[in-house]
Amino acid sequence: MLSFFVFLTGVALVNAWMPGNKTITSREGRNLFKRPSNATGPGNTTASGHLTDGWLPGNLPIRGVNLGSQFIVEPWMASTEWTDVIGCTSSQPSEFDCVLYLGQSTANSRFATHWGDWITQGDIGEMISYGLNTIRIPVGYWIWESLKYDSEYFPEGGLAYLTQICGWASDAGMYIIIDLHGAPFAQDGQQPFTGQMAAPPTDSNPDFYQPSQYQRGLWFLGNMTNYIHTNYAYRNVGMIEVVNEPITVQNDLTDSMRSSYYPDAFSTIRNVENSLCVTPNNYLHIQMMDNLWGSGDPTQYLTNNYFAAYDDHNYVGFNGNIDPTPANYLAYSCADNRGGNWPVVVGEWSLTVANEYDADFWPIANNLQFYRDWFNAQVRVYEKQEGWIFWSWKTNLGDPRWDYQGAVAAGIIPTNLNDIYNTNPC
Repeated sequence: MLSFFVFLTGVALVNAWMPGNKTITSREGRNLFKRPSNATGPGNTTASGHLTDGWLPGNLPIRGVNLGSQFIVEPWMASTEWTDVIGCTSSQPSEFDCVLYLGQSTANSRFATHWGDWITQGDIGEMISYGLNTIRIPVGYWIWESLKYDSEYFPEGGLAYLTQICGWASDAGMYIIIDLHGAPFAQDGQQPFTGQMAAPPTDSNPDFYQPSQYQRGLWFLGNMTNYIHTNYAYRNVGMIEVVNEPITVQNDLTDSMRSSYYPDAFSTIRNVENSLCVTPNNYLHIQMMDNLWGSGDPTQYLTNNYFAAYDDHNYVGFNGNIDPTPANYLAYSCADNRGGNWPVVVGEWSLTVANEYDADFWPIANNLQFYRDWFNAQVRVYEKQEGWIFWSWKTNLGDPRWDYQGAVAAGIIPTNLNDIYNTNPC
């Protein structure tokens, strides 16, 4: 169990919450979660019978975007940024490879340029103008540079930019989720979102799934928890995710994660909060991937799941059991049910499809009504839970199916999200 952290100050400055638990406003007094008096929407309960916070009278659900490629650049979605700003190529498929190629000093400078330009205060304002109230920020453990091994290569200096973005979002009245997207030694080394490429984990080469790397994950969580509760810029961070998208199998590796890392993550976060005299109603919500993800029941080994939360990722276009036609995608989403663990936020989803350049789906301008209807259908399902967070806010793809900003510009997503309840595509 972790017994010390890098930045313990002993005084808690900020609170944590879920959007339905407390009222927050921007510096100008605007409440992004208050339902307009003329807005429509169902008063649904979850499968477990709990009334979701998002549908408490006068409150809107979580409606958000991921800040994908801000702190872990994924070349597939940010190819121009990767080559023209950072200066790496397809021969460097991850941040680890890129920093090794550039050298630490050059990499630090170029990533600083990226961190300062990819998401700006103007982006936060644009999100709010579209009715969004939440951001999810994926980060790697190396944002705490003391956690890096000498043999590891990652950009340095990102924490100041994380603080800046959290400050902008808090000033604007947004809810913030910080997500350990890239875990030590990689939770899935075949994915660029981990920041490093590695062979698939095995019992003899377990990558993240071993005590020494769980310990580094706990160091990250402890440091981040302390920083959230003692730094005013982080006052609207109400949730921390202990690891994003572990491997989707149930075996000895994921069992050790659920039986060891998950309970220790709870203990680590709560011990820091207790040391800061944070009251239980102001604890961070601790988020894990839900049972639908496929790594096993996240609650199996927890003895106390107070203020636990769950993350559901639902990329319908990757579901190989659906014959990829517009009618089939729409029918699937209309009948979908993301219930199970509670409370759950659908923390990643998109409008991407299989056979993405077939005439039924491309060009986008010829198929706008399908994408509008499909967005509407998915949102209706996800708002029966705590809400949703689209992947992602922006990309270099030129494809609005992955790009919320681009989807608004293309006329797929309305700027008034409450309008989705004026028509029912199902």
